[in-house]
Amino acid sequence: MHPDDHVTIDRRQLLVGSAAAVLAAAGCSNTVHTNHRARPSGVPVSSFDASSTAEEVSVGLDLSGRTALVTGATSGLGLETLRVLALRGAHVFATGRTLERATAAAASVDASARSTPVALDLADWKSVVAAAATVRATARPLDILICNAGLMWPPALTLVHGVEQQFAVNHLGHFVLCHHLLDAVKAAPQGRVVVVSSQLYVAAPPEGIDFENLAGAVGYDAQRMYGQSKLANALFAFELARRLSGTRVTANTLHPGVANTNLDRLQPAWRRVLTRARSFGRADVKSTEAAAATQLYLATSPALAHVTGHYFEDCNPVVPAGRHMRNRELAAALWTKSEELTRSFLT
Repeated sequence: MHPDDHVTIDRRQLLVGSAAAVLAAAGCSNTVHTNHRARPSGVPVSSFDASSTAEEVSVGLDLSGRTALVTGATSGLGLETLRVLALRGAHVFATGRTLERATAAAASVDASARSTPVALDLADWKSVVAAAATVRATARPLDILICNAGLMWPPALTLVHGVEQQFAVNHLGHFVLCHHLLDAVKAAPQGRVVVVSSQLYVAAPPEGIDFENLAGAVGYDAQRMYGQSKLANALFAFELARRLSGTRVTANTLHPGVANTNLDRLQPAWRRVLTRARSFGRADVKSTEAAAATQLYLATSPALAHVTGHYFEDCNPVVPAGRHMRNRELAAALWTKSEELTRSFLT
């Protein structure tokens, strides 16, 4: 099943502080829940909502015998996703930018040795290739691959492998990882790839992906570049789903909701404090447990065994806003450009 390219919807504002301003500038309305959003036809609608937690959406599931990998598992949504997957019996490769951080995260949530720490730095594509080799060496089929890690709004332009940092880390690092692990996902009885995007894909450049300015040198805008990277995450999932049509593997993407995590770790301390102060007590800010629910739901729900190529919010399918999220030509062009930029790390 694939998104309906002909449905239009009202966009909504769900972010706090500066993020809310970005959404407002992009024309998003001030709807709080996804209840009234257009749904793609043929995709199951769950009883879960914005307040549901990762534990709640996985109640009753036995994931014994299944293997998962979570990027960015050392804090925030990744750590909660790791915890609940292990709680339900899955063996989880817990990745972090250093082996020490990954080891600490695995030990903090899993007393039954169901987690294996792996060093994986998405800004260092040699590290990504090495991490994938570590996972493949176990000869385990990979039932679940959750591309969760990312960074947001670095205050100054930084290049990684010649492209802007957020695009390189949030999208291209995961592109390389998925390339090297896809055979392991295909070997699973029903492999799932879950890519964490963001509702801030609406802040991407007018053309969606600015292929002529991936280095960000022309009018660097951290928020616009973040939006571009999150649009790239979603388009990658959609194109992956298209390429895997007819296989047992599904690929879906999501907006987790707004939560106070360290996604903004590159921001100055004063700005992080201000953002958290603005979000205090707001009904539209999720707990970490609730913000991790949608990716947990996509990764584990039996109802979604054959659902692929869709975008989810609050544990339910939503027709994404904006023409770029439904642009199959743009998704294919992004795939081709991603291969070009990472070619030396794909063999």
